[in-house]
Amino acid sequence: MNSVHVERLLPHRFPMLLVDRVLDLVPGESVVASKAITRNEQCYRKVGLHGADACLEYPQTLLIESWGQTAGILATWRSPDEPIEAHEADRVMLLGGLTGITFHRPVLPGDVLLHRARLSRALSDTAMFEGETLCDGEVVMSVERMVMAFRPAGLLQPSAG
Repeated sequence: MNSVHVERLLPHRFPMLLVDRVLDLVPGESVVASKAITRNEQCYRKVGLHGADACLEYPQTLLIESWGQTAGILATWRSPDEPIEAHEADRVMLLGGLTGITFHRPVLPGDVLLHRARLSRALSDTAMFEGETLCDGEVVMSVERMVMAFRPAGLLQPSAG
């Protein structure tokens, strides 16, 4: 599944679409997706040409977001031939909570991440995931649990701005 297919499943767009490609998907079970980290990322805009390695570490919040988007693909997947139901198109995907996030080593430009997310429990409007992110076969982040909730867009308050 390439980036065009990913955009059909997620509401995110540049610069916040942080999944490049889906490599494997078992509906209702697991997903594997990739994300290439480059110096063109928005987070590096203010880093000079010869930034120190510490300045080039990919932000942990974006690493979690990218993994969460991968889990979101699994949560929203329908077969390519199955249209998105009207009530599902109006649902908003929300992060409900995270536990047991461990960062094992920094991620730097040039790294290609492999996100693996597994569905551990699903209810009508909530899903729980676990998994990890690897780079060159080495675990760089592990996720004990992520809770994702889906709510009707019409029930959420509009922004104050």
